[in-house]
Amino acid sequence: MASSFVPDVWGWISSLPPFTQWNTNAMSLCICNTSPTQPSMNLRVTKSPPSPTSYLTFSVFADLPLPISFWTSTAIHLKTKTQQSLDEENTVHLFYDIVNGVLKYGPNKKSSLRFSAIEIKENFREIFNLAFLSLVFLICTYEAPSDLRRRCLDTLRIQLTSSRSREASKLLVRMLGSNLEEQWMRSLHLAVTNWIIELQSSNHSFKAPSPLFSYAVSAPGLWKVQLYCPIIAMSVEDPTSTTQDERLLFSLKYQQVEGVMQLAYKVIFSENWIDVVVNVDNVRCDVNRLVSESLMAERGYGSKEKYFPSRISLQLTPMLQSDVLSVSVSKSSDNPTHEVGLDKTFEGGFDPPNSYMALRVSATETITMSMKPWKFEQSVYGNSANLNWFLHDGVNGREVFSSKPSKLALFQPRSWFRDRYSSVYRPFTKQGGVIFAGDEYGESVWWKVCRSALGKALQWEVKGQIWLTYWPNKQRVFYSETRMLEFRELLNLPLPKVG
Repeated sequence: MASSFVPDVWGWISSLPPFTQWNTNAMSLCICNTSPTQPSMNLRVTKSPPSPTSYLTFSVFADLPLPISFWTSTAIHLKTKTQQSLDEENTVHLFYDIVNGVLKYGPNKKSSLRFSAIEIKENFREIFNLAFLSLVFLICTYEAPSDLRRRCLDTLRIQLTSSRSREASKLLVRMLGSNLEEQWMRSLHLAVTNWIIELQSSNHSFKAPSPLFSYAVSAPGLWKVQLYCPIIAMSVEDPTSTTQDERLLFSLKYQQVEGVMQLAYKVIFSENWIDVVVNVDNVRCDVNRLVSESLMAERGYGSKEKYFPSRISLQLTPMLQSDVLSVSVSKSSDNPTHEVGLDKTFEGGFDPPNSYMALRVSATETITMSMKPWKFEQSVYGNSANLNWFLHDGVNGREVFSSKPSKLALFQPRSWFRDRYSSVYRPFTKQGGVIFAGDEYGESVWWKVCRSALGKALQWEVKGQIWLTYWPNKQRVFYSETRMLEFRELLNLPLPKVG
């Protein structure tokens, strides 16, 4: 049975005895131990022998009869021989080492890491502990012996999926900045993917640690929701869809969906009510690989065989319903249409020899096909506004997320969704994602709110679903599948008192 013990690594480091009073050169803390009789995973701090420059190192090791070391920090040099504890600079140095340790397990090992300046604030304890537990999770996934790995991963799952850890994760990624945030999530979700595959192969029932990670940012005039989820952790719409093609499964499993929903809002004060106006600023959804391109090509069919977004749905709801008078939405709108022309010409003639008479026949037919891959719709349910983007098959007009292609369509080399990342009329970016911007979907949602709400801190709930579908791109296979994820976040809207 997994233990619910949560080590306070920050507290342990902060309460170490003064360095000059140590009776030994090393001290350790148990990180993960499910049974007193079983080996444990430990953190150890080691002090160098007295010398002109003393230093400390931290390491993670398995407490076996013959201990196995998995990770060691770079040396943390003490400024003087009489320094009694780690100062802020030393602590930030250790934190950077931990973050580097996590990122090195990701697919982009050669990237240059640039950290922004970090200040140790009141909530840094939770951030530091979360970063360290994430490193231990990766170490257990890739390095630990099988028995110790299984027991410690079960324990870490409980710790990393707690509400406290999820809140710390939101603070951590904001501290890292968007570029390192993406690398951080890809490192973690690559490990989650490997762990789920291992459990599936042994027919274990499981709950992945934080398979979907999302957070919201509320700023004056802007709401933003960011999310990440490994494909393998998304629910399958039709569980009966299966394939035995291992190379295809490798390409499909080692992918991650990354989404951003940005909404611009403004508040207009009138004599009788308050207007809260929300526009779509940017909705982006990408599917990115979790392993290197070379490994994708070696064990799979490359990164071009992957899921694509087929539907995105957002629902915006004011949480304090009693203050809302009404909600209005604009008409539904479409993406700009693509016109494809097809000319057919028939010519014939009859010109007998030695004759002044001749018959000529000529016929020309022009067919224009209008392809609208994405359809945007707005609707209202109570005081909730629903925003929906649907992808349609350009041949028969059916919604892609809720239908299956015919086997003939999957096999045809010129099928609508074949070669979908290079065709001039592709409904995606060249990388395989989608972007919906305000210039295409600029119609607003309007809520009229009672003036009695002035001075209150209101909240809007955003619930969303993303559907990802796989149809063959380059490979001649008959497999298709759709997966879906759901997220929910709260957005803040303070209404100041006005004179």
